[in-house]
Amino acid sequence: MDNTKIFRMPFANVYPLYIQKAEKKGRTKAEVDEIIYWLTGYDEKTFQKHLDDKSDFETFFSDAPQINPNVIKITGLICGYRVEKIDDKLMQKIRYLDKLVDELAKGKAIEKILRK
Repeated sequence: MDNTKIFRMPFANVYPLYIQKAEKKGRTKAEVDEIIYWLTGYDEKTFQKHLDDKSDFETFFSDAPQINPNVIKITGLICGYRVEKIDDKLMQKIRYLDKLVDELAKGKAIEKILRK
């Protein structure tokens, strides 16, 4: 499967969709941001810079200060694939984020989403 298209897609184009998905279910932008910061190690300033620069997914994840070591606890299906079995590491990180936002939209407690 050629993932080049999604890897080159600006993260800033998808970010509003994550927020929209969460807000439709009564969750907040702040919770989406908390998930992103937890997953990537970004803080508000460095995250905003990537949005302003329209960094693609590849750059967004390669520049991430530290992918949270607890990502190994993220399991289950997303888009028909088991996230823990995705071979391509960049695609796996993208799907981790998708999975976390899905869990948020489904009403899961933020503490459980962040694998605390």
